[in-house]
Amino acid sequence: MKLSRRSALGLGTAAAATAAVGITARANAAQAPQGTASSPERKVARVYTREVAKAQGVWSSLITVGGTTAVEQDADKVVEAYSVNKLAVATAVLDKIDRGLLTLDQRVDLTAGIVIQDIDGTFALDRAYPSSITLGHVMANLLSVSDNTAVRLCGLVCPAAELNQILRDKGFVATQVVPVANPNRFFLGQTTPRETHTLLSKLVAGELLSATSTDYLLNVIRSTSAFTDGIRLRLRTDERLRVGTKAGWFDDGGRNEAGVVFAADGTPGAIYSLFASGPFAGDATVNDVDFGATHPALKARQELGRALVDVVDGVAPAPQAKAATKKYPAPGIVVSNGG
Repeated sequence: MKLSRRSALGLGTAAAATAAVGITARANAAQAPQGTASSPERKVARVYTREVAKAQGVWSSLITVGGTTAVEQDADKVVEAYSVNKLAVATAVLDKIDRGLLTLDQRVDLTAGIVIQDIDGTFALDRAYPSSITLGHVMANLLSVSDNTAVRLCGLVCPAAELNQILRDKGFVATQVVPVANPNRFFLGQTTPRETHTLLSKLVAGELLSATSTDYLLNVIRSTSAFTDGIRLRLRTDERLRVGTKAGWFDDGGRNEAGVVFAADGTPGAIYSLFASGPFAGDATVNDVDFGATHPALKARQELGRALVDVVDGVAPAPQAKAATKKYPAPGIVVSNGG
């Protein structure tokens, strides 16, 4: 079996291996939401059903709109998270920052031996090693351009065993990284759609991290340099800034994405947790090495993104929750031409 370009996150390419998994081509039917035919959750459910049927593959998903379930399909299934679990890695590091054990401006060493020479991120591009960078810079790269070297750099300050314990203490027993012989390295591991959805729900409710760390994480995943090929592809720039998202993929066919769509006033309007594996529509040999906007699963997510943004402004929180709902207004569009 060929080795994945992402196998080097843990042991390095010499020791990496993956398991073959038999997958059916047909997704299980998603649970139908409650509400009228014109309700926001019904609209989103119709788009999901239509686009997943086109894309094919096996989907495990949970989408809520205004706190109401729109899509629930195998939401408790343990799935390979791939880079979506970088949200969990960042959560653990930020938790240590909240407890005063780390700081965003402390520096970590970037050596040639720690850099993963893959096609993602920026650390493999600068060719200026050794150097040192701040932990804030590390996590900005981890969450925006999904740099895999940043995973190893996070492992220097939050080893795998500690990281997993932090997540368990927060209630995430399935969202775990996979330790390897080196305690400071790990594979990104597994999660369930429900746990990833819960992580994001607690984040925007202010129940996961401090206000400062929450602002940091949301600011990065809503940046215009964050993932744009899926949910955000068909959105204007101002709309993209209302979507915080993290994608994950693998050359065994996995295509995942999870995030939050905010209403125009900054109210969290929708939360989505989407995990899909192949075989998808079309040529599997092409799909397995297509990590961009042309992949069938990403085309499905593009339609979902457009639908989610279109409905969230019309969704009001329940009266009893309205006063307690935290708002996160989108950053303004600021452009520069240098100088």
